[in-house]
Amino acid sequence: MTARLTDAVGDGSGDGGGDGDGGGTAAKMAAEGAKTLGEGKSPLKAGLKAGMTGAKETAKKAVGSGDGGGGGGSDEAKATNIVEKFDVGLPRRVAYDQWTQFADFPSMTSKVESVEQESDEQLNWRAKIFFSHRTWKSTIVEQVPDERIVWKSEGPKGYVDGSITFHELAPTLTRILLVAEYHPDGFVEKTANLWRAQGRRLRLDFKHIERHMMTRTMLEQDDTEGWRGEIRDGEVVRTHEDAIEQEKKEQEQKEGRGGED
Repeated sequence: MTARLTDAVGDGSGDGGGDGDGGGTAAKMAAEGAKTLGEGKSPLKAGLKAGMTGAKETAKKAVGSGDGGGGGGSDEAKATNIVEKFDVGLPRRVAYDQWTQFADFPSMTSKVESVEQESDEQLNWRAKIFFSHRTWKSTIVEQVPDERIVWKSEGPKGYVDGSITFHELAPTLTRILLVAEYHPDGFVEKTANLWRAQGRRLRLDFKHIERHMMTRTMLEQDDTEGWRGEIRDGEVVRTHEDAIEQEKKEQEQKEGRGGED
């Protein structure tokens, strides 16, 4: 489900990718990034490759549906691909747990006004954009504790799909990588997109989140609790309660083996 990932999502989600193009592109981006990470490449290279995949998919749609004229390309050609990262001096678990506290996004960012968690995988957002307001719904399609969150979104003014991943660089140093693809809908959003306004806003809120984590989260690590469940294909496959219970059992077993030694 990312902060102007909030604003950027907030400017959008038309039909939620009604023709399947938006979701398909985001899925291919996430798959390419995961594949690159699996090959031992750096998180940054993985993110860049994912972004290139999204750009190529966008270009394919533009070429395939264009009529040869200057303005004949499809709306998909106007998508904005965004790849950003920052390193934060927190353990990976703490950084991930903070991100899953979606109700904190209004205090972490500059434009998000509220986040209502309809269910573990469904979120309703509201943000102020210039002199108006935007609402949108995001659906988490994949969430793996301490590793990644992949989402889709829908709303009346465009949509953004993407992923946020967490990479341990050291016990108390984590790299957070954002890969997003924003699709505008409506005259204002499409015009603003020509100047990459949404991308700039998303990057700014990403910086706000980094500052929040390096200050408040850094000082409140012991009080930072996150959602530890797991989502696959848009469905909860392990609840938060089950995950906590499993962690408790594993910790008891570990302590028991330590006592025997």
